[in-house]
Amino acid sequence: MRRIAGFGATIILVGLAACASRARPGAPTPQGGIKWSSLTALLDSAITAKAAPGAVVAVSFNGLRFIYGTGHLGEGFPARPDAETVYDLASLTKVIGLTTMAMIAVDEGRLGLDTPVQYYLPEFIGPYKDRVTVRHLLTHSSGLRAHRPLWRETPDRGWALALAAATQLDTIPATRMVYSDIGAILLTRILERQYGDRIDHLLTQRVFAPLGMRSTTYRPPAEWSDRIAPTELDPWRGRMIHGEVHDENAAHLGGVSGHAGLFSDAVDLLAFGEWILRRFVASRAPNGGGDRGPALRATTVQEFTRRQHVVPESSRALGWDTPSDGSSAGTRLSARSFGHTGFTGTSIWADPTQGLVIVLLTNRVHPTRDNPRVGPLRIAVADRVVELLSAPTP
Repeated sequence: MRRIAGFGATIILVGLAACASRARPGAPTPQGGIKWSSLTALLDSAITAKAAPGAVVAVSFNGLRFIYGTGHLGEGFPARPDAETVYDLASLTKVIGLTTMAMIAVDEGRLGLDTPVQYYLPEFIGPYKDRVTVRHLLTHSSGLRAHRPLWRETPDRGWALALAAATQLDTIPATRMVYSDIGAILLTRILERQYGDRIDHLLTQRVFAPLGMRSTTYRPPAEWSDRIAPTELDPWRGRMIHGEVHDENAAHLGGVSGHAGLFSDAVDLLAFGEWILRRFVASRAPNGGGDRGPALRATTVQEFTRRQHVVPESSRALGWDTPSDGSSAGTRLSARSFGHTGFTGTSIWADPTQGLVIVLLTNRVHPTRDNPRVGPLRIAVADRVVELLSAPTP
């Protein structure tokens, strides 16, 4: 795969047009007439203030793209991030991977949103667990705890999955929203059993390969090393994490899980965002009406991306999140927008009312996770993008 050279703020439009065409054959050129300098200055300033070692912002507006990278990959990695820099997506895995596969399963009649989890996982037993449905897992309202250190509590993947299923509820289902990696791990197991294959194989065959997402994978190959941003100096593993999943539970599960583990770049994530916006409005037809990627019905995509109101005041859709006060969506995206964040410093938001996708990729956990500066940056980036696209063109 050809790498893209770093690009400077003084030649953004010309340089990025060339970069976009080299990143993927036929990729659209940047949105004409938009003065992106205030967005690039915002990102440069945040990196100077150590919000992360480096960052890439990527915007698709009605299919036209703008991508800009700044800073460096990390300590001992002086290269400047660009459109093909690969980042550990962390919990973006839950939407780019797990939720997408769940949408396919619902569309194909293999998964019922209101079917009890016990129907698919008979070992999921305990007080009130018979009330937990797939919808509860997707809206983080199952009553399961947020997290447990499976990597410390179990010797291998098999025991870890068994312990996840045996984990008892903290609350009655549908009474509280608690963001739960355990719930995502259980949904992964459900999908793997329904399809008789592992989640990474399913996603490659059903989503990433059809969409041409060649830089999106679990367990990236060693030859990608020079374009992967490092994450944390990890006390558990005793080394700098580079090219392997940052999340400890995902690492313990062999690097493959629905809650974390995916790596990707800005170009692939824009392609994914553009696809899901197309499917949001498209009627189902053979081969997606000529569209690459899964031929999902618009009603399925709309259901997964709308706020569910399972728990009062929760902003959760199915897998996805929706805008709320103080969220990474900022203040200018429409209420119909949907998105998600990742612990390593990643985020994606899509707004079907504006034909807009905003991707922000950083490794804010490098060299340590004790860095809260990326939260305000996400809000500022989302607001600045919408502000620029809303401004009158000279």
